[in-house]
Amino acid sequence: MNIRLAILMLPLLTLCGGATQAQTVLDGAYIKEHTRTKRVVPYTHIREADVMWARRVWRQIDLREKINHPLYYPTTPTTDRKSLFDVIRQGLLVDGSITAYDDGLGEGDQFKKALLPMEVKQLLEKRDTLQTEDPDTGELKEVIIDNPITAADVISYKLKEDWIFDKQRSVVDIRIIGIAPVIADKGSDGEFRGPKTLFWLYFPECRYVFANWDSFNRENDSERRSFEDLFWKRQFSSYITKWSNVYDRSVNMYKTGLDALLEGEEIKQALFEFEHDLWNF
Repeated sequence: MNIRLAILMLPLLTLCGGATQAQTVLDGAYIKEHTRTKRVVPYTHIREADVMWARRVWRQIDLREKINHPLYYPTTPTTDRKSLFDVIRQGLLVDGSITAYDDGLGEGDQFKKALLPMEVKQLLEKRDTLQTEDPDTGELKEVIIDNPITAADVISYKLKEDWIFDKQRSVVDIRIIGIAPVIADKGSDGEFRGPKTLFWLYFPECRYVFANWDSFNRENDSERRSFEDLFWKRQFSSYITKWSNVYDRSVNMYKTGLDALLEGEEIKQALFEFEHDLWNF
């Protein structure tokens, strides 16, 4: 009996052993642990007495530009990569390591009102109500459809940053203060209504999350930099929408279309020339 039982149990043990082995298969030639264990490089302390010049700048990252595609793709998470928006979503709803800010007045970049996790969930899982015809009675009835916001819906990111000349180190330091995802707002009929800012995030808080997720490197898979590295090294393209001014107005309030883009380029050139003129060659 014992021999027969062993013979009958042999295929079952083989299947269980195969299942256990499948769970420990390494998808690759080596274990990737550099980014996952990476620590954030702390900012250099700046004293107010050393700040000889400062300017606040708002800019927009258009995800349609090829250089910005590492922030947008993949729109569906893979085993080793996520888009920046999916990383933000996980930090907000799963890990709770990021706080979203919004006051409903379009001034969320001032970080005055923090959103509760339930409020963030409602923003990211929007429900639409549609009127559909009942095939049996012919009457119109309301149908609720869940339309969760995904990475594919994000069209750009807003950045708020400070440009500071530190006389102690003799450098122009650029510090990103806030970041905000912007989606294409569409009505129940699918009509495009315009861009919509979801919420603002305090960037120094996001750095600890961004540092542990890879962004794609077109040239070398073994040298994928984190999202934190991407922002730190300024490896993105953007255009300026506002800088601190006496009227506190954005560029699009007095320029439109191509003129607004050209105005942003003039502001960018002014910042470049200021930094360049600090030195004599």
